[in-house]
Amino acid sequence: MELYSHEYFMNEAMKQARTAFDDGEIPVGAIVVCRNTIISRAYNQTEKLTDVTAHAEILAITAASNYLGSKYLKECKLYVTLEPCIMCAGATFWAQLGELHFAAEDLHRGFSTLQAPVLHPKTKVFSGMMAQESNHLLQEFFKILRNK
Repeated sequence: MELYSHEYFMNEAMKQARTAFDDGEIPVGAIVVCRNTIISRAYNQTEKLTDVTAHAEILAITAASNYLGSKYLKECKLYVTLEPCIMCAGATFWAQLGELHFAAEDLHRGFSTLQAPVLHPKTKVFSGMMAQESNHLLQEFFKILRNK
């Protein structure tokens, strides 16, 4: 029996995206859930850390692996507010995540733009929950950025 819903967890990822927005980072947030418990939270920090790989997904996966003491996250679920890029999709592959839930599609840099499968074959994918909220936050961020 699940104590928390997928919507609850995606909302927690959205909170991370809002933190990124407030910090001047591209507003993408991620959480990793294992056995109905949030074990890591992260948001994009590429500017803060001056690291192009500091995407929310990478940071959340790293923290979850450290928490569990395992590089494999087979029983875990990643909730992220934007479709993972190819780099982050690769990280989900190597971590062997059980499930990937993303809100908004990324039609320019998302992993689904590739013809070849990039996710682990056992990873279940769910998309679209809270997509409108995620897209709105991204649009607002880039609108502010363009007007600077």
